[in-house]
Amino acid sequence: MARFGRSNKTGKAERRPDGHVRQSHLVGVYGAGSMIDLVQHAVVVCGLDSWDASLGADSIDEPRLRDRLAEHYTLDLDSRDYFRRPPDGDDRDPSQYQGIRVLEFPAWFVCQGCRRLVHRRDLSDSTRRDGRRYHECERDKKSVTVPVRFVGACANGHLQDFPWVEFAHIGVDRCPAPELTLDEGRSGDFFEIFVVCESCQHRVPLSTALAKNFSINCNGLRPWLPRAHEREECKEDLRLLVRTASNGYFPMVISALSVPDPANELYDEVRHVEQQLKGLSPGLLRANLQEAEAYRPLIDKYDVELVVEALEQHWEGKAAERLPTRTAEYQQLTDAPHELTGEDFGEDEKFVARRIDVSTGLQDKISLIALAHRLQEVRVQYGFTRLEPASQDNQGEYDINVRKAPLSSGKGWLPATTVQGEGVFLELSPKAIAEWSNRPAVVERAKILHDGFQRWYERNARTRSDGKIKVPPFLGARFYLLHSLSHLLITAISLECGYAASSIRERIYCGPYGDDKTEMSGILLYTGTPGSEGTLGGLVEQGRRLEHHLKFALKMASLCSNDPVCASHKPKNDPTERWLEGAACHGCLFVAEPSCERYNRYLDRALVVPVIGEKSELAFFEDIDAL
Repeated sequence: MARFGRSNKTGKAERRPDGHVRQSHLVGVYGAGSMIDLVQHAVVVCGLDSWDASLGADSIDEPRLRDRLAEHYTLDLDSRDYFRRPPDGDDRDPSQYQGIRVLEFPAWFVCQGCRRLVHRRDLSDSTRRDGRRYHECERDKKSVTVPVRFVGACANGHLQDFPWVEFAHIGVDRCPAPELTLDEGRSGDFFEIFVVCESCQHRVPLSTALAKNFSINCNGLRPWLPRAHEREECKEDLRLLVRTASNGYFPMVISALSVPDPANELYDEVRHVEQQLKGLSPGLLRANLQEAEAYRPLIDKYDVELVVEALEQHWEGKAAERLPTRTAEYQQLTDAPHELTGEDFGEDEKFVARRIDVSTGLQDKISLIALAHRLQEVRVQYGFTRLEPASQDNQGEYDINVRKAPLSSGKGWLPATTVQGEGVFLELSPKAIAEWSNRPAVVERAKILHDGFQRWYERNARTRSDGKIKVPPFLGARFYLLHSLSHLLITAISLECGYAASSIRERIYCGPYGDDKTEMSGILLYTGTPGSEGTLGGLVEQGRRLEHHLKFALKMASLCSNDPVCASHKPKNDPTERWLEGAACHGCLFVAEPSCERYNRYLDRALVVPVIGEKSELAFFEDIDAL
């Protein structure tokens, strides 16, 4: 949408965009199907079907992630241009052919003069240049209206206007000419809000929609998709949702670092030329490869027969054999060569990591420290959920059976963005981790955390696409340790490295719970802002002072301002429903949500350092003073 105004310089009418969203946010919190409050409107972001008109050739090539998505989630992705950046808008000349289109939502408005709840079709003047909608009421002939702050959603991701007329007549017959009013009381508190039908004087508290016995069927609406795909069958109950609530949209974003994949290097390189050579006879194929200048770099690097074999694999639809996303990254980080004095790195390199010596005081606990001078992270969104986020495993991948809402009607590409940055990686000693994991106190703590996890899932169980309910795998005590340590280091490092804490992201490398053969136990802290931050070198330099930051972080963790309440927290029977945390709260472990992979869940500082009221052998860093 665009609105008109007057230029201060020329006095002529000008068009201005109705809102601004960072390009990178369109792959995430403001992706297709999300709700946004603009200056004068409430809208839902349209799906990928409406992005085509303004998309250029700005694609992102990350074959390792593409093949993993296609294989693990059975997505039908194009062989080229499978990841695309969201289109840019033009602030000087906004139109439907630039930027991202949005749809006005919800369709119900509240009059600021008489508090009448009115559908937009009944508003008398909806074409004014200021972009507002007006209602002719008894108090003021031009009363401004605002979008109602409540909508309806379901666990399948569907979205619709809340059925206000039906809700206002619960328990009574619907009157022939309903006129609704939203009485929000003096404080605006949720339990003081009533929906009133002025025609029959029936009042219903809005809190009725939260009762367990309240049931209204979802209509299966997906307004962000084209009309032919806008509705589908749905058997879920409709839930009342505050339009701006944080549980209105949970993007399902998969990311990968652009690390080398030596086993599939040739397979990935021929992807760029296989379309031009497809259909040629064996003789012409080999002749073209050997004689054409366009293929000279490929032939100089690889044998002709190997190139032909790789091309045939593409044409036969054979997928490359890929390691799980984080396992491949972990191998590259732990195999990083030692740093050389005066070593220079090219600006076009996507991944450069060098290991440094670990100080004597840390060698028993930390086996490796690597400085990532160059990093590129590719983030791809392939769906979203509402009401509850989908669970992720230790590889950061979502349960394939979760019923996600689609971004499009079936496009062969997905929206993506890249982050250029730097980071520091540390690996906890496998020997120390094995010894710590087998301690009786740690085993008992893992059971307590697992009970809390089970309690959370019983309360927020998400039904799978086959109609069954399956509890996702428990992440394990090792993950809680790594995740908690990561948050502590983010806070400690941000105080000295020059970056805001919210611009440092974490990437946890942890083997599955109960699998002692997968010894991943690492943490990557890296700059996570797609803007200008990420290449200043400050975070890399702090990796050389990791011992100092670690000691400071551990001392911070040993005492929380909410102790002893925080330290003694047990998740299973917590009346505040904090079922996924041990000893963790805003006073010690929680960080800004852009920095955390898990929405500040799966945290427990008692596994990191000794805390009040818990056994010291529970902590991985049992003796801080000895470091």
